[in-house]
This record gives sequence, structure tokens and C-alpha cells, in this order.
Amino acid sequence: MRRLRALILSLAALLLPALAQAADPRLVPDVSNRAIDIQYSFTGEELLLFGAILYPGQRLPDDRADIVVVLKGPVRPIVLREKQRVAGIWVNASSIRLRTSPGFYAIGSSRPIDKLVDERTAAIFELGLNNLSMSPSGFSGAQTLARFEGGLIDLYRRVGLFYENPAAVEITEGVLYRARIPVPARVPVGTYRAETYLISRGRVLAVASRDVQIRKAGFERFVALAAQRHGFLYGLSAVLLSLVLGWGASAIFRRR
Repeated sequence: MRRLRALILSLAALLLPALAQAADPRLVPDVSNRAIDIQYSFTGEELLLFGAILYPGQRLPDDRADIVVVLKGPVRPIVLREKQRVAGIWVNASSIRLRTSPGFYAIGSSRPIDKLVDERTAAIFELGLNNLSMSPSGFSGAQTLARFEGGLIDLYRRVGLFYENPAAVEITEGVLYRARIPVPARVPVGTYRAETYLISRGRVLAVASRDVQIRKAGFERFVALAAQRHGFLYGLSAVLLSLVLGWGASAIFRRR
């Protein structure tokens, strides 16, 4: 009898995590466009992130659930320089290198982030512009790092590369959600990740993602590929073209 009881307890201990996981809701996300082509006439685009929340047994919980969507990419190193005025001349005074700075970051939520999760959870999932982990290279003081990161965030927000909207997500009947994220004309090309977070009672219940490709098309794509694959010939062609255009312009002005 004792052996049977011990066996039942062992099976229960093994099955409880699986049952708890099965009891958690799931996200089914999607995006309106998984490939954005940048051409000479590209002036920006609005990307729609939408999807559904699947609850176990199709029963809605009593507590309100919130949604946070993030569009992020591509991550690359960047060197930031701070200018100071010395003897009436602006010169580079100090610099810092960030290894994992996103070229674009946009976040939208159904409520402000600080109303959904605590600071620790927001930092773990990088929810919000102030919670981005950019991994500085080398030793930098906390105040220096905060100053440089704050300057980068302010600059990117002004040009539309960083975006934050605490009321961008609309949830219908607790199941369907949608959010519109503006993609500016100056967005860098690369692979982006559209992430969706389901949050309730300060806890992230589910995370799902989709990839989005932003690429150059047409003549712009041809030039970009030529510069990437045949750098020497591309540089030589650019120099020759500039020489020919300069000679042609000078010849026209001489005739006048």
C-alpha cells in the first residue's frame, strides 16, 4: 500500500508541471506584412500586429489580461561620440561603444508598462525604451552609460526609429488583439522580430513571435548587393562615375 501511494505521489509530481503548463493560455500572433520592400518611393509603412489568445477550455479568466507587442531589429554595434566646445570649436570629447544596439525598436501595449509588470520583469524582457540592454564594450560608469544611452534614445525617437505607445494595443472581448506600429522611411534593412507578450497579475503568461523581413528592392537592391558582394569594383565605379559627372559639369559651364 505504501509503495502504491509513493508511486502515485511520484507520478503526480511529474505530471503537475505539465498540467500547469497546459493550463496556461497560448498566443496565436501574425503580422499584416512579413516582407517590406524599400524602393526609391518608400515613405514609410504601418505594420499591423494582430492575433488571438487561446485559453484552456475556451473559458475567459476573471482577471483582465494585457498585451504588449514589440517590433525590434536589426541589432548591431554602434559607437557614440559626445562633442564638447573647446576654444570655440566643437570636438569629440568622449565616446562609448554599444555592442547590441537595435537599429529600430517599437513597443505598444494595452496599458502603460509600469502598470503591468515590475521593474525587474520589464528589464528581463526588455519591455520599454528605458529597459533596453545595449551591452557596452569596456568599463563605463553608470552615469556615463545612462547619459549616452539617453542621448541615443532621444535622437532615435526624434527620427522615428524608437517608438513607444502605451495605448497602441486594442483587445476585443478579451480574445482578439491588434496594434499598429509605424515603420519610418529611414528604417534599416534586415531581419526584425515581432514579439507578443500576454501579461496578467504582473506575470508574463505567454510569449510568441514572428519574423519580418525589411529589404531593399529594385535599383536600390542592386546597388546594395553590388556594394556588399563586389566592394572594390563598386568603389572604383563610384569614383569613375563621379569623375565623369564632374568633367561633364565643368564642360557645360565652360561653354556658357
